[in-house]
Amino acid sequence: MAKSIQRFANPARFMALSGAVLPWAIAATALTLSVGLYLALIASPPDYQQGETVRMMYVHVPSAWLASAGYASMALACAVGLIWRHPLAFASAKAMAPLGAAFTFLALVTGSLWGKPMWGAYWVWDARLTSVLVLFFIYLGYMALWEVIEDFGRAARATSVFCLAGAVNLPVIRFSVDWWNTLHQPASVARLDGPAIHSSILTPLLVMAVGFTLLFIVLTLVRTRTEIMQRRAAALEMQQAQAGGA
Repeated sequence: MAKSIQRFANPARFMALSGAVLPWAIAATALTLSVGLYLALIASPPDYQQGETVRMMYVHVPSAWLASAGYASMALACAVGLIWRHPLAFASAKAMAPLGAAFTFLALVTGSLWGKPMWGAYWVWDARLTSVLVLFFIYLGYMALWEVIEDFGRAARATSVFCLAGAVNLPVIRFSVDWWNTLHQPASVARLDGPAIHSSILTPLLVMAVGFTLLFIVLTLVRTRTEIMQRRAAALEMQQAQAGGA
């Protein structure tokens, strides 16, 4: 496994591979989101109880999914970086953080807008809502830690430890509806006895989830490539400065 990680963690190989994959990934993302938005906003029927407000779900649920999945991906990248000392793993985790924070913020905002007609309030200190808000602050703390430590190596190690410590919040988010009495309904898609949502609503929801996931992957690749190029530029500037000083 270490050899496989070593092979794909090479920045030059990553730049070549991601450059070849990106155009196809962008096309797949655009197509999937276009189909998903059509199904969600036009083709799918209103809910018999929630009416047209159910359409908020097609943005809220994929955003909430990526809030947690994005952080789990960051934690995995940080663990790989700490164990095998690969700068690319640290760079990819750093690239994911603003994306995960953005999806978390979107989940909180759409959840509040959806909660008003459903619960009668924009915000309640529900276990799920509170744990997702904590996740948003963890994202912000991770990004702030990168900013205050100038040395890349020290920043990478400190942020990775912080990220892994913050990962304990993920099972709290996942099982909060089971551990506490919350306003959120239990899982209705990933169930052992099958989804509890009608296919007319489930299909656009799954398509939107795939589209959001592809968007996250594309933006992560773009941001990681940008991080690599910025580090190369900084290294080149340092070499030129040292050469000029000599």
